[in-house]
Amino acid sequence: MPSNQRLPAHVLQADLDCITALKAIEGYDPSNPADSLAAITDLQTRVSAAGERELHAANAYAAARDDAVILEKERHKRVQSIKNQVRAQFGNDSNQVASLGLKKASERKAPKRQNGTEGNGA
Repeated sequence: MPSNQRLPAHVLQADLDCITALKAIEGYDPSNPADSLAAITDLQTRVSAAGERELHAANAYAAARDDAVILEKERHKRVQSIKNQVRAQFGNDSNQVASLGLKKASERKAPKRQNGTEGNGA
């Protein structure tokens, strides 16, 4: 399993259940101090703290994204309003309209008439 991939929830729950059961075992004295009840309890505290930090970071990210979306939409509304103001002030066929990336009225194709008898010669 890659090192950055999360363990499944059932594995994490089984680990917590094991730690809880270990607390009830009297006389547990491992040869490796890293496997002691105090060490695993300390590690569990650090895991919980890391989970809280992750949750706070996720909430902060979501709030920042919401702020960015709101501001992007506000900017888009303002740009649309600016385009309308330029059209109103300088006209639909002005160079100022074209400078905003819009088509001049004279550059638009004239609509073609559609009738159901095209190609019949009638």
